[in-house]
Amino acid sequence: MLAFFHNPVEATMAINVKLADDLVEDARRIAAIEHRSVPKQIEFYFRMALIAEENPDLSFSLIREILKADAEEANEEYKFN
Repeated sequence: MLAFFHNPVEATMAINVKLADDLVEDARRIAAIEHRSVPKQIEFYFRMALIAEENPDLSFSLIREILKADAEEANEEYKFN
């Protein structure tokens, strides 16, 4: 069973966080490839880490595909014909 908790109230809170320069640069490089902002890339990997901790039997690639499918499903939900 996939365990992932998302609190929409907390998701809207913005706070400043100090991160190591090398971590931000790695996130920036990957974000450009994945067409995400640096904060969104860091959020994506944080969500992956949460899912991996709760579901140690799932592979990295499966978790990534699940998150991508969730994002696509959310985008489809708000499209008008």
